[in-house]
Amino acid sequence: MPLPSGPAQRQVLGDTLAELAMSDGRIVVLDGDVGNSTGALTFEAAHPEKYLQMGIAEQNMFGVAAGLAVVGFVPFVTTFACFAVARALDSIRMLIAQNELNVKIMGGYAGLLTGMTGKTHQIFNDLAIMRTLPNVTVIAPADATELRQVVKAVTSVNGPAYVQIGRDASPSLFGGDYRFEVGRAVALREGRDATIVSTGIETTRAYEATELLAQRGFEVGLLHMPTIKPLDEAGLKSAAQATGCVITVEEQSVLGGLGGAVAEVLSSTYPVRVERLGLKDCFGESGPNDALLDKYRLSPQRVAEDVEAILNSRKGLGKRSPTG
Repeated sequence: MPLPSGPAQRQVLGDTLAELAMSDGRIVVLDGDVGNSTGALTFEAAHPEKYLQMGIAEQNMFGVAAGLAVVGFVPFVTTFACFAVARALDSIRMLIAQNELNVKIMGGYAGLLTGMTGKTHQIFNDLAIMRTLPNVTVIAPADATELRQVVKAVTSVNGPAYVQIGRDASPSLFGGDYRFEVGRAVALREGRDATIVSTGIETTRAYEATELLAQRGFEVGLLHMPTIKPLDEAGLKSAAQATGCVITVEEQSVLGGLGGAVAEVLSSTYPVRVERLGLKDCFGESGPNDALLDKYRLSPQRVAEDVEAILNSRKGLGKRSPTG
């Protein structure tokens, strides 16, 4: 059964920051001339005196954010993920990461579904890049409920953080009793045949994929990994031990992101087979959301197909009958 629909993460970001700034005078928002797209205009309407329009000058924007952090503010920098990570990486690396400054980078329009903007505005290695920077916490929330808690969490934790944020409305995975914790993975489903490890909004599709697989007789577990850095190594090892087969699924390149992090950890702590599903070292393109997810095999149906193929190809199993 498909998950219920939920609000867009970008709108939740603006609402949450506006709410937090009511009681936390340290919070300011810097916008790279994309506030109508990232949700930052919601914050501007509520707190115009705390909103800084920096224009299309991302490197300079991060320099200003660094200065604000030095004097005690908590700057949230909002722009598209591709502009933050690719265009302004040197400013982030030199000014913010090296100096461990309390700057929060909100990478909007992440992944494939960027509103028909195409390959120029898509980036699929932002998690891979940001997790290699020392001192930076890297988080990719699955839905609006988790994002609200992520924003609150990074506000209270000192140091640089990168949060990946999707553009469009996405399914709701978590209820009101959910509690996010930095560095903690969330077991969403138990299984014996394999464990899917996913992150960001792709976790909602992976969840629906496990439902489809269950209808076909496969028992596939699901571990949601909202924090890419620091990674929950104990939770990951436990999930690997449960099935002996780990399959990462992410709306990112298969090179260097969640799949790379998982393979790195398990190769030294609990070596098992690790398969990585995601974009196959390629650029994206423009297109409707459902068509893009299908083409790049990230829709629930395509993920289920690929996981089933992996299970059927495992050594000694051949084309076994599910649960037989």
